[in-house]
Amino acid sequence: MLRIYKTEETGKLVKLKIIKAVSHAWFNLINPVGKEIDEVSSMLKVDADILRNALDADERSRVEFDEGILSAIVNLPLLDEEGNFDTLPCGLVFSGRNFLTICSRDNRILSSFNKNTAKTFDTRERTKFMLSILYKTTQFYLRYLAIINRKTEHIEDSLKQTTHNEELFQLMDIQKSLVYFTTALRDNQLMLEKLLRMTKSPATTKLLAFTEDDVDLLEDVIVENKQAIEMVDMHRSILEGMMDGFASIINNNLNQIMKFLAAITIVLSVPTMLGSFWGMNVPMPFGNLAYGFGAVVLISLLATLIVIFYFRKKGMF
Repeated sequence: MLRIYKTEETGKLVKLKIIKAVSHAWFNLINPVGKEIDEVSSMLKVDADILRNALDADERSRVEFDEGILSAIVNLPLLDEEGNFDTLPCGLVFSGRNFLTICSRDNRILSSFNKNTAKTFDTRERTKFMLSILYKTTQFYLRYLAIINRKTEHIEDSLKQTTHNEELFQLMDIQKSLVYFTTALRDNQLMLEKLLRMTKSPATTKLLAFTEDDVDLLEDVIVENKQAIEMVDMHRSILEGMMDGFASIINNNLNQIMKFLAAITIVLSVPTMLGSFWGMNVPMPFGNLAYGFGAVVLISLLATLIVIFYFRKKGMF
């Protein structure tokens, strides 16, 4: 799906209905078909392979400048309807006098740049618009990390009450999401640092015209991204420690149950053993007495109580 937006002189964001090359416009491709990719590639004079690379789910973050075209791929955080976290490659392309974004899925970051938020960005200021997207990306990483933290605390409280496999599977999903976040943020960090170095290149400056404010904003994005990396590492360490702790608790509970069952088995074997002795077809004490059965039961009960007392003293119960 192709959408073209442009900021007018009044500051209003307008969606263009006619697909054509317009200066200072934002071309937004979401899960495009091959025809749309070829059409935009021909219209903006951009290699179609650059656009297709951004649709690869396993594409790493990077920035390149070649033949007057600057292309960057940044990994965005993604939260689906089921509450699962993932990352999504997104292409940012500068060609001539236009700015293009391309993603394989719709996402909340690009969707946040709309008519309602038109005052916060301007398609005519392409460099600042790109930096706004990068800054928004780091903000969403931090926001999703806060959600993960609250979700982890809720699962931890549930596990303290009773241990279920469902909560453990949820912790495993969160741990996998943090691995995705760590990889994406570190790749983004390398891309941002390379972009910062490219701001001093005459060729890049000619295309994007980085101002001092733009460089300051890019440095702020790098700082925010570093903070997100530190928070992800902290959450991963906490979660790994929590998983190890719950594994130890589960093993300890299992040991306690096995110890209790072993003690019960021994206790029950005492009256069984005594009953077996007096059940033999040979002369036994109390065998000819009227109260012989009661005596055997009493002896079995006393022996059982002695074993129970001994086990309680040893902490078996």
